[in-house]
Amino acid sequence: MTKRISYPLIAIGVILLLSLRGPNAREFPGKAISIGGDDIGGVVTSSKGPEAGVWVIAETVDLPAKFVKIVVTDDQGRYLLPQLPKANYKVWVRGYGLVDSQPAQVTPGQVVNLNAAVAPSARAAAEYYPAVYWFSLLRVPDKSEFPGTGPKGNGIPENMKSQGQWLHFLKTDSCWSCHQMGEKATREIPKVLGHFDSATAAWARRILSGQAGNNMINSLGQLGPERALPMFADWTERIAAGELPPTPPRPQGPERNVVITEWDWADPKAYLHDEIATDKRNPTLNANGAIYGAAELSVDYLPVLDPVGAVASQVRVPVRDPKTPSSADDKVGAPSPYWGDEAIWHSQANVHNPMFDALGRVWITSRIRPSENPLFCKEGSSHPSAALFPLKTSGRQLAVYNPQTKQITLIDTCFGTHHLVFAEDANNTLWTSSGGGGGAVGWLNTKMFDETHDEQKSQGWTALILDTNANGKRDAYVEPDQPINPTKDKRINAAFYGVTVSPVDGSIWGTVLGFPGAVVRLTPGPNPPATALAEIYELPWNNPNAPVHGFSPRGLDIDRKGVVWTVIASGHLASFDRGKCKGPLNGPTATGQHCPEGWTLYQLPGPQLQGVTDPGSAEASYYDWVDQFDTFGLGKNVPIATGNGNDALLALLPESGKFVVLRVPYPMGFYAKGMDGRIDDPKAGWKGKGLWATYGTRTPFHAEGGKGTTSKVLHFQLRPDPLAH
Repeated sequence: MTKRISYPLIAIGVILLLSLRGPNAREFPGKAISIGGDDIGGVVTSSKGPEAGVWVIAETVDLPAKFVKIVVTDDQGRYLLPQLPKANYKVWVRGYGLVDSQPAQVTPGQVVNLNAAVAPSARAAAEYYPAVYWFSLLRVPDKSEFPGTGPKGNGIPENMKSQGQWLHFLKTDSCWSCHQMGEKATREIPKVLGHFDSATAAWARRILSGQAGNNMINSLGQLGPERALPMFADWTERIAAGELPPTPPRPQGPERNVVITEWDWADPKAYLHDEIATDKRNPTLNANGAIYGAAELSVDYLPVLDPVGAVASQVRVPVRDPKTPSSADDKVGAPSPYWGDEAIWHSQANVHNPMFDALGRVWITSRIRPSENPLFCKEGSSHPSAALFPLKTSGRQLAVYNPQTKQITLIDTCFGTHHLVFAEDANNTLWTSSGGGGGAVGWLNTKMFDETHDEQKSQGWTALILDTNANGKRDAYVEPDQPINPTKDKRINAAFYGVTVSPVDGSIWGTVLGFPGAVVRLTPGPNPPATALAEIYELPWNNPNAPVHGFSPRGLDIDRKGVVWTVIASGHLASFDRGKCKGPLNGPTATGQHCPEGWTLYQLPGPQLQGVTDPGSAEASYYDWVDQFDTFGLGKNVPIATGNGNDALLALLPESGKFVVLRVPYPMGFYAKGMDGRIDDPKAGWKGKGLWATYGTRTPFHAEGGKGTTSKVLHFQLRPDPLAH
């Protein structure tokens, strides 16, 4: 029988050890925990005993930027908060089955045992569950309701042929692409909206709110308002009546070794899309340097964080043409529960995605002018790309910020830009996606641009042409609306959303949104505007040769072996390995469903939606990133999905098929649209590397804290054990 030591005895032991060892090396009896001068540690217990797998959160406002550090307790309820800047901290316990404990006021170098508070009810405990668990209570239309019969029938649009197609709009290309569904702000009807005769009427009013009202109305129209509004109303009514979601598991195994650090940046009216910390091709670049963000439609500055000094700043982003449209033109449809009639977004630049180059410059997709293209882009131009595939408009172009000179250079492009990525080639070619429109894939030869500053000569683009006649070269082609001609090639009316470059052969890969959606491989050839050829691989949907069916990709990345990874609306992280394909990759039958064997689907964490019987999760991941160089600590080539409903990043261990859930418990509402990993010191072990991400929701005021809550930068690190310094 194990003898239980009382807390007074522990305290006496701690005091004796402190007197013997001095202030910089403090240990619990039995060498359970070692406390340094910049650490806080102790034991978490509740009325049930030691609490394993719960979070200990330390927060301070003493630094230039608000600062938070979060760790997880080990099997015996012990914790250690390492590497804390000198400040006064509020420290408390949060965990599943608990409610927040009373905060303790602590400074680094102290031993603090914390009393966890057991939740008084299942309802109180559930208030801390991630959004996806609440969202899973949504009861969606049954398979038998498809195809839809329209507004005078079952309310589902007649063009909705299957439940999967409907779910793709619900989860990937509407609400979830901007914010969580299921957090407290969406699972309840704000009282400030007023009184309504029904929950359906309340939902009809709430989606009018703010500058995004028109977007929400359009999204509802895709689902069918006559069917979708009662569905959302039923969901919130059942929750208000006391229905509760399943209980999420507490962190296990390596999840207990995670250390999360957070800094505030931006402002309460701004939202972030994503961030960049280093060069994707060289994660040691910009070691310990500034983190840069993209604020999309909300403001015209790049938020910047110095993580060493905990200082946030801004870089203003200009436009070339003062007539460039602004998000301020998006009028408020109806008063917001948070901001009333105020239009809070004011951005012309609409910066979407940042990327470091090898010189430490930050490239961004940025709007610099109205959408009408200059003459060199259009029909009749002698530009090599325009002569083959002229473009009339582009919604966003390029810019680059040089931290050394503090200057931003604007670059006009004929092709639209959305995401961007550098190839590993001599020209440092910057490839872009257009976000789903335009029908072209564009690039900038940055080496040429640096040498000539000629933005027209340095850019190019191509249509997506399938080698339908399978002769290995690009020929005359038929248009997307024309039938396949075995003697010609065929253009597909598709555009990249996500974009990545294979380190194996230099091919360019992109996702095509929609249902069932696809990934496309592009080989540029010696003269890309004229020689580029594409291959298309649709998600395995209704394919009798596919063991698991999935649909509708969004973001994607690639590993060092050339395997493509994408997140899909069916609730999976999916890989596509072209090397597994058995049949012809080109020819008249290579139109999308010709390589189901190349796909492997991994079900994401979280429960499934009510009414869905197919494998998958209610999770609606936005993007994914592959840790090609082991910047985190789980190994090389580990794919990581944004767990947008899980308040987490979701790292897959491909050999086991299991996910490591890097959950962010505070503030609730973590929703990332991107991430990267950086190595600050390759000799410092876990302390010298980690993942970087940001709260990327368009509604930071939906997160815990409500109005006034700002986006945050996060640093995820993986210790060898929960008590490592």
